Amino acid sequence: MDHERRPQPRTVDVTVPSVARMHDWFLGGKNSYSADREACRALLQGVPSTRELVLANRQFLHRVVNILADQYGVRQFLDHGSGLPWRDNVHQIAQRVDPEARVVYVDNDPAVLAHGRALLAENTTTAVIQADIRDTGSVFENLDTCALIDLEQPVAALFVSVLHCLPDTDDPAAILRRVAGRLAPGSFLVACQLISPHQEVRDFVTTFMGDVTQGNWGRVREEHEVATFFDGMHLLAPGLVEVSAWRPDSDLAPKQRTSEWTEFGGVAQLR
Repeated sequence: MDHERRPQPRTVDVTVPSVARMHDWFLGGKNSYSADREACRALLQGVPSTRELVLANRQFLHRVVNILADQYGVRQFLDHGSGLPWRDNVHQIAQRVDPEARVVYVDNDPAVLAHGRALLAENTTTAVIQADIRDTGSVFENLDTCALIDLEQPVAALFVSVLHCLPDTDDPAAILRRVAGRLAPGSFLVACQLISPHQEVRDFVTTFMGDVTQGNWGRVREEHEVATFFDGMHLLAPGLVEVSAWRPDSDLAPKQRTSEWTEFGGVAQLR
C-alpha cells in the first residue's frame, strides 16, 4: 500500500537547515540561509569530500537524463526529491534533445515549489508539484502529473540522492517497487544514495544530519543495502557503481577520488 498521506509544509523555516538548501550551497548556489551554511561547514569538518561528492552526483544526473533522452528515446521524466533548481535542470537537458519532452519535479519543500514554479512560469511541458515521495498515490494522482505524464508510455523515474533522506521505517525499496509498478514496460528507474564502508562515517553523518534537520533524514547506508533496492530489475551497464563511474563522458571526466563516502547507484530498465 502507499504511504499514509501527510500534510505538506507551507512555509519555510529558515532556522532549521534544509537538505535542499544545503545541497544548493554545496553546488555554489545562493538559495540558502545562515542555518544551512553553518550546517554545511560543520558537515565538511567531518567529511571533507562532501562538495566533490555533491558535484559528482549532479554530473551523474546530467548524464543519465541526456543518455535516456538521446539514446533510449525517453520523453517523460518524474524527478522525485528534485531539490532547488540549478544550472542544467532535468527539463533543460531533456528538452534540448526534444523540446516536447515532459518533466514533473516532485518535492515537499515549499522553497523548491516557489523557486521551481518561478523558473517554469512559461514552460507548458514541465511542472513542479509539492508531494511526499513516500506517498506514491499523491505523486501519480496529482493533476499536473496526470496532465503531463502518459503512463502508457515509458517514463524515467528519478530518485537521485534522495533515498538517504528516508529512514528504514519508510522502506525505500518498497517505494521504488510501488513506483515501478505504476510504470509501463520499457520505463527506467534511476536511484542512488549516500553510502560509506566506514561505520564511523555512517554514524557521524546520520546523527549529524538527523539532528540539524530535526529528523528530516534517514541514514547513510552500505553498498549491499542499496543493491537490494534493485532486486529483480534489469540493470543497464555498468550496473551499480559509484556515480562518477556510470558512463562517464570521457576518461578525463571528473571522478570521485575519496572513499570516506560516495553516491552509489545505477539505472534499471523495467520489463
